Amino acid sequence: MERLRVSIVAVALLAMALLGCQRAPERATSADERPWVVTAAPRPLGGQALGLSGTVRARIEAPLAFQVGGRIVKRHADAGQAVRAGQVLFELDAADLEQAVRAAQADLAAAETAARTAQADLDRVRALQAQSFVSAQALERAQLSAREAASRRDAAQARLAQARNNRGYAALRAPADGVLTDVTGQPGQVVAAGQSVATLAQAGGREVEVQLPDGVMPPPRGEAQLPGGHSVALTLREAAPVVDPLGRTRRARYRAPDLPAELPLGSVVAVRLAGPNAPTSAPTAPAPEAGAAAWVVPVGALDERAEGPRVWRVREGKLEAVPVRVLRVDDRQALVVAPLAPQDRIVALGTHLLQPGMAVRERAS
Repeated sequence: MERLRVSIVAVALLAMALLGCQRAPERATSADERPWVVTAAPRPLGGQALGLSGTVRARIEAPLAFQVGGRIVKRHADAGQAVRAGQVLFELDAADLEQAVRAAQADLAAAETAARTAQADLDRVRALQAQSFVSAQALERAQLSAREAASRRDAAQARLAQARNNRGYAALRAPADGVLTDVTGQPGQVVAAGQSVATLAQAGGREVEVQLPDGVMPPPRGEAQLPGGHSVALTLREAAPVVDPLGRTRRARYRAPDLPAELPLGSVVAVRLAGPNAPTSAPTAPAPEAGAAAWVVPVGALDERAEGPRVWRVREGKLEAVPVRVLRVDDRQALVVAPLAPQDRIVALGTHLLQPGMAVRERAS
C-alpha cells in the first residue's frame, strides 16, 4: 500500500513537470504574436512643390445689372456668347420710365413759367422803387421770389435729365468686349436695381484661380500644366485676405500671360506652386504642441476616433498617438501640421484598430 502511494505521487510530479515544459514555449512565442503594421516616413512640406488644381478665369469678371428696376421684356444674349462693348443685352418695359419723363417735362415747363413771371415782377418792382413808389423791402421780396423761382426751374431741369437717364437705363448694354459666362435674367422677370442678371468675362488678360488649403500662404510663383503637355509660368497677383468659412480655403489669383487663346474659360489645369509655402497658424483649429511643422502623410494614416485627428508613431516597438491639424486631404495623401521628425515611422494603414502602448511589428510600405 505504501508503494502505491509513492507511485501516485511520482506520477503527479511527473505530470506537473510535463505541463510546465509545455507552457514555457507559449511564453517564449508570445512576442511573435504582436500584430504587423505597415509604416511609412512622413515627408516634410518645406521646399517641395505644392500640387493643386486651378481654373482659367478672365482678369475682370463683372456682374451686370440694371440701374433701375422693372420687368424684363427682351433678352438678346445667351451664356457663352461673345459680345461687343455697347451691345444691348436686355431691355426693360420702359412705359413707366416714359411717363416719368413726361411728368418731368411738365414740371420743368411750369417752373420755367413761374421763373419768367417772377423775373417780370422783379423788373416792375425795380422800376417802381427807382421812382420811390415802393419800399426797398418790396424790392427785396421780389428779388427773393425771382431767385426761388429760378432755383425751382433748375431743380426741374435736373429731374428731367435724371428721368431721361433712367429711360436710357432700360436697355442694359455690355460695358466692354467679352464673353457672357452666366446669364440668369429671363423675359418676364421683375428685377430690382442692382440685381445681377449676367456675368461678363471681359476680353484681355486671363489668370489661373487656385483654392489654397487653410494655413498655407500663397506662393509667389508656380507653373500650370496645360492639356497639350507644355507649361506656362504663373505669378501671384492677389490673394484673399480671409479664409472661406465654408470650404476653409483661401482664393489666390495668378497671372498667366502665356496662356493660349484657344484654351476656354473655366478649363481646369494642374498647378504646381513653388517657393515659400510654410503653413501659418489657423485660429479656428486646435494647435498641436510647440515645434510642429507641415508634413505629407498617407491618407490612411489619419485616425479621427478620438477628440481630434491624430497619427500613430512607432517607437521602440510600441505605438503612441500624435495629434495633428489637417490642412488638406486628397485620395492619396494628407497635408498635416504635427510635431514629427523625418526619421519617425508612422502607421500607414488600419489605424482604427490601434491603441496607445500597443506592441507591434513594422513592415515598411
